[in-house]
Amino acid sequence: MLSLVAMNAYAFVDVPVTFAQLPQKAQQFISKHFSGVEFLTGKQDDGEYEVRLKDGTEIDFTAAGEWKDVDCHNRAVPASLVPASISKYVKARFANNVIVKISKKYSGYEIELDNDLELRFDKSGNFLSIDD
Repeated sequence: MLSLVAMNAYAFVDVPVTFAQLPQKAQQFISKHFSGVEFLTGKQDDGEYEVRLKDGTEIDFTAAGEWKDVDCHNRAVPASLVPASISKYVKARFANNVIVKISKKYSGYEIELDNDLELRFDKSGNFLSIDD
């Protein structure tokens, strides 16, 4: 019984990981979209990965290394991460703002602008709703 409790407690412990210990897909993603930005910390939590880069960017990956969330805080996320239709929509309606966070959801994408507005889009990049 005690070993079962110990195993369950261990399942919720963050395990530190190095860049080399990330799934290959996550390593390639960071190298491609954040070239020149130093890897700061990483941890594995319940099979998924959380990464922080030296510039403050936080990235969440699935166990397979697929990105889920990219939060650049007050800086624009790399344009290469934003589907063209979403980028076009934001440029047309929020020309003075930048996308600082993007999340892939089962139903599509959620983005956050530097003015704290959150926009939702379907998988094809069609605008769905706005939260302020």
